[in-house]
Amino acid sequence: MIKKLEGFQKGINLGGWLSQGELDLGYINTFITEDDIKRIASWKVDHVRLPVDYDVIQAYDETPIESGHRCILNCIEWCKKYGLNIVLDLHKTAGYVFDDQKGSNFFESVELQERFYRIWDDLAKRYSKYSDMLILEILNEVVDPNVAVQWNKIADKAIRTIRNISKDVRIIVGGVENNSITSIKLLDPPADENIIYTFHCYEPLIYTHQGACWIETMPLDMRLPYPADFELYKEKSAEILGDRAGFLMDESFGFNEIGPDFFEKLFKEAIQIASERDVTLYCGEYGVIDRANPHDSIRWYRDINSVFNKYGIGRAAWTYKEKDFGLIGPAYDEIRDEIISLL
Repeated sequence: MIKKLEGFQKGINLGGWLSQGELDLGYINTFITEDDIKRIASWKVDHVRLPVDYDVIQAYDETPIESGHRCILNCIEWCKKYGLNIVLDLHKTAGYVFDDQKGSNFFESVELQERFYRIWDDLAKRYSKYSDMLILEILNEVVDPNVAVQWNKIADKAIRTIRNISKDVRIIVGGVENNSITSIKLLDPPADENIIYTFHCYEPLIYTHQGACWIETMPLDMRLPYPADFELYKEKSAEILGDRAGFLMDESFGFNEIGPDFFEKLFKEAIQIASERDVTLYCGEYGVIDRANPHDSIRWYRDINSVFNKYGIGRAAWTYKEKDFGLIGPAYDEIRDEIISLL
């Protein structure tokens, strides 16, 4: 068995607020408010994951943007008030944009890496004092599979930067290929007992991202039920996603059906590694696009959560509001309560 991340078992992301949203203060001050945190707490979850982009909290010349930090502090205070914990996730850093690799030169620039460490020095000084209810996540979704060794070195220095300020705040680190679960094995052994490994799971991608406009090869009208015949999933994945087909095409997993057994086999290696290294596993993002049939989404949530629950894997669904996955959007009106019960 693996260590259980108490207080972070069932959560939801606040995507689109301080990350992947607008920098306009009017937008920031209204997209998420105290009433939203109160509503989330009523769902009987235990935490939120708060993605934050560096340019919400830091100007080009590295001057702190205090209005951005005020939003983080507000969220912390609201979470305290309503009994929630919080993961503070640096979603984008200077020179690194996970969803725009052409605009990312972080791994080629020592100067940008040094700025990354300074960002974490500042964040740790401000927020590690909330370590009883807050975890720090050093960077969201490193994409390039070829930087695994380099990323370990950068992550280690970021962790040491934080440890110079706090010896006990918990720190989340994920692997390459967008926090792929198969990249868990490439991470360095945990530096101390307060390191947590994270992964994201949107598998099968052909189902969870059906009709997604940001996948160039995806027909906007493509629809696929869940579950469906395994061979149909493989056929559609190969036809539409090609190299992005995900794990369905990898025969080494022994997949032969879509359901709980699929997630059992997908998670098996990471669970074994976490057990061997005595480290906690956390799924920072998982979810289904709002174009899918909502009743099929219920089935997907039920299957993946049965495996989360079996192994005590903490998780945060993507996402609370908008961003094509938002649970409070009209797509989930008729089944929202059931989805919430499966978080």
